[in-house]
Amino acid sequence: MILDLYRSLAVLAADGRIDPARIAVMGFSRGGQATLYASLKRFQTMWNPSGIDPAAYIALYAPCITTYINDTRVTDHPIRIFHGTSDDWVEVAPCRAYFERLKRAAKDVQMTEFPNTWHAFDYPSLSPDPVAAPYAQTTHCVLKEGPVGTIINLATHKPFTFADRCVGRGAHVAYSAKATGATEEALKTLLVKIYKLTEH
Repeated sequence: MILDLYRSLAVLAADGRIDPARIAVMGFSRGGQATLYASLKRFQTMWNPSGIDPAAYIALYAPCITTYINDTRVTDHPIRIFHGTSDDWVEVAPCRAYFERLKRAAKDVQMTEFPNTWHAFDYPSLSPDPVAAPYAQTTHCVLKEGPVGTIINLATHKPFTFADRCVGRGAHVAYSAKATGATEEALKTLLVKIYKLTEH
């Protein structure tokens, strides 16, 4: 998905109607994970021939369970994540830890947490009350890259597989008008600033 994101940047930049300096990326859940880690300079060097570094990286309820090599060497552009504290599909705690490390690296990062908010909180077609998603794949693992290109499950000290015990089933989803509205307002403020727009 990160490769797709980088290739998309090249396609967009080739369109004369688009200013490459005014492209932001946004992803949700697994797409949020791709958005978040596309900001790594290491991955950009390896896979982003366009050379375009998006103006902002915006992730909603993205998994942060893997510590990659040099994963605090990220873009200097804004990175934002929005997450619900009740999310049992993608837990919030690993993102807290990752964003603390990014802050210590003096990066432009902000994490917004919404209490009593579940996965997919911005989907208005969902019930505002938590609904079980019994076949949802949950990955409550602690993973780390090392050696290069190998993801290790720190519970087993072996390469991670989806047969590991920390991979399970069953989670919940629910819509939150409050969290959605707050996210939209935060993003409006961010984009007005980075694109130097005038609010009407």
